[in-house]
Amino acid sequence: MKFSVLREDFLKPLQLVVGVVERRQTLPILANVLISLKEGRLSLTGTDLEVEIIGQLALDNLSEEGEMTVPAKKLMDICRSLPEGSELSLLEDAGRLQITSGRSRFTLSTLPANEFPSVDGGPGNCEFSIEQPVFKQLLDSTAFAMAQQDVRYYLNGMLLEVGEGRVRAVSTDGHRLAMKDVSLPMLQSEAVQAIVPRKAVIELSRLLAGEGEVTVVLGNNHVRVTTPDYCFTSKLVDGAYPDYERVLPKGGDKQLIGNREDLRHAFSRTSILSNEKYRGVRLTLGDGLLTMTANNPEQEEAQEEVVVNYNAEDLEVGFNVSYIIDVLNVLRGQDVQFTLSDANSSALMQDPKDESAVYVVMPMRL
Repeated sequence: MKFSVLREDFLKPLQLVVGVVERRQTLPILANVLISLKEGRLSLTGTDLEVEIIGQLALDNLSEEGEMTVPAKKLMDICRSLPEGSELSLLEDAGRLQITSGRSRFTLSTLPANEFPSVDGGPGNCEFSIEQPVFKQLLDSTAFAMAQQDVRYYLNGMLLEVGEGRVRAVSTDGHRLAMKDVSLPMLQSEAVQAIVPRKAVIELSRLLAGEGEVTVVLGNNHVRVTTPDYCFTSKLVDGAYPDYERVLPKGGDKQLIGNREDLRHAFSRTSILSNEKYRGVRLTLGDGLLTMTANNPEQEEAQEEVVVNYNAEDLEVGFNVSYIIDVLNVLRGQDVQFTLSDANSSALMQDPKDESAVYVVMPMRL
């Protein structure tokens, strides 16, 4: 294998794939990136056996085809350290990769390309195209509610439900739930469900930084996202997602509407003196006024009052302040609406002008 490429052109696909490569591996080859050159197209592949990213680049100069794997982190560090605008020449020789740029020369060890594992995709059951910023917002609006290392492994990921004219993302850790819909009228088939693992959601959100459409394919055990620049494949979580619609509170008769930024700052200030372990904050709702109170084992206390639109009967209820702040951080509208029924029922949070996203937060006993 032999080719030349500009540093910036090579860095772009390399940065895409290196994020998925784990530093501490049981298999040494998983710390490597697969470099493959065929028919003038260069592809770089990184995987951890669960998630695979292939970055692609067209080469217009004379080159020799081939493939090999080299240590991902070392290759990345070399490319970053070279001056901007420099040209790299890469040559495979006797099981080594020689990198030359100006007066700099590096020689990296390689491992056989035929030993590099591939995430088996298989055929897809459902395929759709969606704008990158829209798909990214769908993931970012719900990802924060995913569980981390829960024994209920199916909660350590995000449910994608595709069909019936929409794409829906749902995540929950058992204490809160986030759900957002994006309308796609061409998807009129029955809904197909897939649980995308936590790491894949985070990597995919990182990749979806550009404009233009992505093509998403859902299979029995994989999800694949493709653009002209990269191909992302992840295994799915094998399990049944709980019936999330049962969690959505029904019949809430008390509504509070307030300025999102005012409430976000007030909750953030109150949280400073909340119990570090339980993060509880007490909300006292009266006529046109929300009072939030937090205290901790050191007998310290914080209290904030915010003027809101509320004219139902008085109510006192406790919540984990971190969960409330997470929702206020992802909402984009000027106002936020809380729908409540009593002190023992979950709160439904949403933008009063946008019904596509709803958030549920369970109450706490304080």
